[in-house]
Amino acid sequence: MRVDARRIDAFLRDPGACRVVLFYGDDAGLIRARAEAIILAVAGALDDPFRVAELDRDDIGRLRDEAATLALTGGRRVVRLREVTDAAATTAVQAMLAGPAQGLVVIEGAGLASRSRLRTLLDAAPDGAAIGCYPEDARALAETIRRLLAAAEVQVDREALAWLGSQLGADRASTQAEIEKLALYAGPGGTVDLQAAMICVGDLAGLSLDDALFAATEGDVPTTDRALELAIAEGAAAVGVIRAGMLHLQRLHRARLTMDDGASAADATKAARPPVFFRRLGAFSRALGLWPSSMLSAALAGLADAERACKRTGAPDAVICRNAILTLARRAAVVRAR
Repeated sequence: MRVDARRIDAFLRDPGACRVVLFYGDDAGLIRARAEAIILAVAGALDDPFRVAELDRDDIGRLRDEAATLALTGGRRVVRLREVTDAAATTAVQAMLAGPAQGLVVIEGAGLASRSRLRTLLDAAPDGAAIGCYPEDARALAETIRRLLAAAEVQVDREALAWLGSQLGADRASTQAEIEKLALYAGPGGTVDLQAAMICVGDLAGLSLDDALFAATEGDVPTTDRALELAIAEGAAAVGVIRAGMLHLQRLHRARLTMDDGASAADATKAARPPVFFRRLGAFSRALGLWPSSMLSAALAGLADAERACKRTGAPDAVICRNAILTLARRAAVVRAR
């Protein structure tokens, strides 16, 4: 079944008889947020071992049995899938829907194309749903920024709002985190001006950090290492670096999906949003040749895991961050060497 955009929030609070819901699209942060919202609504927690089961792509054959298992503590059981391929997921979901299993299956499919077999299956299924998760357009993003700041009793001037709109929006989770940081900086009753916006959000666009990220997706390990070391020495926070990496990969991912639909690397690069700085066009286009969409999806999931690891008490966040970005460079280097 199709869920109207105006009904998405209500559906997340109560999915009713729906047994499988797929979240797909370009905004990995929004996909994760919506998946967690519906899991909390149904199971009451994300990590309840009796009511929430997580499967990876190697365990997808267990989907039907897991969805049919009754929770020992009562209530509806949720099965969460984070990394899937279209063919395997479609087969597993078809088998599950053909049976009597009443558990709710939640699929995070950032790497799935909008015309995937799984989405087609769930659009047609009366007890399935597929919900697209895409970055907001300029007007909607501006409204989101105003709303989040207003909730913290903070205003934003027109110049700052325009600049923030050019820097944020590719990922809902990153956007919200940056706005929360801005609200804390301005304080209740304060106003965010351009200077405050650039002080708080500017660490996502530093030149040395850009060097590290573009070198990583080109497979240039030595340059990635040097540029990353410089970015951290200049004060870039580990979580900020990882979020910048996610924004970079998401832009690549959107462009790569355009290529999967038949566009050339050059045309996909020109159509990238936000636009690629002209000095980076060659590096961006070369990276598109190294990273298939499935590999980008897996890399995004890896960075999301690294961000969560950085936030644990006592975690060596600088080491985690460095390893996460260098892992990207090593993966690309292996592909380039073939």
